[in-house]
Amino acid sequence: MSSVTPDSSVESRPAAAEASATAERGRARKLPLGFLIAAGISVVCAVGLFTSVSDVASGLWAIALMVSLMFTGMPIAVALGVASVLGIYYVSGTLALTNVLSTSAFTAASSWSMTVLPLFIFMGLLLTQAGLTQRLYRATDLWFGWLPAGIGIGTTAAGAGLASVSGSTIGMTYALGRAGIPEMLRAGYDRRIAVGTIIIAGLPGQLIPPSILLVVYAGIASVPVGPQLIAGVIPGLAIAFAYALMFLFIGIFLPRLVGRGKHAAAQAERTVTWGERFDALAKIWGFPLIMLVLFGGMFTGVFTPSEAGAAAAGMSLVLAVLYTWREKPLAQVATAATNTVKASAAVFFILIGAEMLTRMLAVTGLAEAVTGFITGLGLSRFAFLCVLIVLYIFMGMFFDTMAMMLLTIPILLPAFAAFDIDLMWFGIFIVLLGEIGMITPPVGVLSYVVYNLCKRREINTGVRISLGDVFTSLLWFLPLSLAFLLLLIAWPDLALWLPSISQAQ
Repeated sequence: MSSVTPDSSVESRPAAAEASATAERGRARKLPLGFLIAAGISVVCAVGLFTSVSDVASGLWAIALMVSLMFTGMPIAVALGVASVLGIYYVSGTLALTNVLSTSAFTAASSWSMTVLPLFIFMGLLLTQAGLTQRLYRATDLWFGWLPAGIGIGTTAAGAGLASVSGSTIGMTYALGRAGIPEMLRAGYDRRIAVGTIIIAGLPGQLIPPSILLVVYAGIASVPVGPQLIAGVIPGLAIAFAYALMFLFIGIFLPRLVGRGKHAAAQAERTVTWGERFDALAKIWGFPLIMLVLFGGMFTGVFTPSEAGAAAAGMSLVLAVLYTWREKPLAQVATAATNTVKASAAVFFILIGAEMLTRMLAVTGLAEAVTGFITGLGLSRFAFLCVLIVLYIFMGMFFDTMAMMLLTIPILLPAFAAFDIDLMWFGIFIVLLGEIGMITPPVGVLSYVVYNLCKRREINTGVRISLGDVFTSLLWFLPLSLAFLLLLIAWPDLALWLPSISQAQ
């Protein structure tokens, strides 16, 4: 990972939007048949809902309708709302539906703890607009590049930092892939190691504050936002450190996979001075300061999560202006603010849909029935969580982490008490599991994002990278990820210790 020249084009348009557009172009040819099948299934589910003979059956048909609507391409929030409305109307009638429609939006969006969401989103967008991607990537390159497999270690460090502020694993993966894949290939990395590194780089970041997914989970599960965010710090850093150790192992014992064989002579020619290292570090001085204020403020209880978010967003605003003062900083800030409003509206719309789903599950009695069914199986806590691992990896073939959480948590929540599962711990477990599901072949979303990226000549540097290479690359990293999940199950204090000693609210 040699010196990286900042690419203004990457920063001038959000990476998440570009990644989404690429994914849409890749699916365009398959849309008609898939849409027709999903639409047909939706009709069948709707008919089943309105002809069911029990409330629980109505709830099951509503869930099936919700999933099939998502497969048609309908926005998650709309699918949640439509299926919930139909289920409530059929089971309880117009009066109950009127009550749900008149109160759900306020109940879901009026929580004071949820005010942290737009602040975190604004902070992430400001730092992205300010060109943090390239600056952070260059700094980690210069500081870790001297190690065996140093590019992989540096990419993991950069990915964890960037994913924690971007709010979008897909967007971060796309942006980091544009910078990292060519650098690794030019350094002689095996193509599978190069693409696998990018795919897993952002996985720890959704656990490290500020995490939009953990805030959303806290809202759904009704746990305090501050402690929930603090709970993700040690697991997030630990899995990033585990990936770094794996790269170090590869660099020492399998050096040719990371360019330390026939490319050793070329690497030896690369010299980095301490002046270059500290210069690169000086260009990202604001990032660790923001993380210190955000984490330190919540941990000590000086700031509530909302106050910490406001302080971090304010510092990000100053930082964005300083970084872009020659490039119309007010325009950059205005773009970030506009995108924040759009993203926040989308998230709150999803939360409103989740609130309606929770009420539908209560009205139909489905949540209670599922709890009774699960407890009746006589599973141990470990067996129950292993079943969830399989379920989420399967769901990750079709949905992102947010959708998986919204679909399953309201249904599973009542069963947690029977298995003595701490809700705060489960937030860390489910976010990490959802992120692993998104990379798992054969239909992991992130795998296809990286594969589409690797089709570009400027990214693959002339090296042919097939979809099989992308899938094969994950064989290096998935076993470690799953082993970490098992460690989290066996040692819950990995997530619960830090919140227990903090003053977070």
